[in-house]
Amino acid sequence: MELQNVPQENNKTLGGYRKAVYAKDASGQIVVVASTGWEVEEIVTCQAVDDMQVLTEAARQRVLAGVAAPLECWMYARRMDLALLSQSTGIWRWRIRRHLRPATFATLSPKLLARYADALGLSVQELQHLP
Repeated sequence: MELQNVPQENNKTLGGYRKAVYAKDASGQIVVVASTGWEVEEIVTCQAVDDMQVLTEAARQRVLAGVAAPLECWMYARRMDLALLSQSTGIWRWRIRRHLRPATFATLSPKLLARYADALGLSVQELQHLP
């Protein structure tokens, strides 16, 4: 991307901040340029956030129905999926899938709950209840 083509469309999802992007200057060198984002990026980001809100609400309903653990709701509320939660905690995905069941979640050790709470930016007490 050329320096003059760096988008400056005031993306509202950046909250007034700018981000660094790479572009070629007039001499052909790659330089870091501040950008306020662009419309396409804003649209996609808003759609992704909306999708996560839908997943969070669906998980909340499953928790209230007793078929899911609060961990699932918190995972989506923190904009994570199974893969990201696995990477953040160092716990295998298949184990996390098991921990999403209410009966299994209720038997988790304090140490394991602390790993989840730390990855989600919560206290253990918050993790055990719905957001």
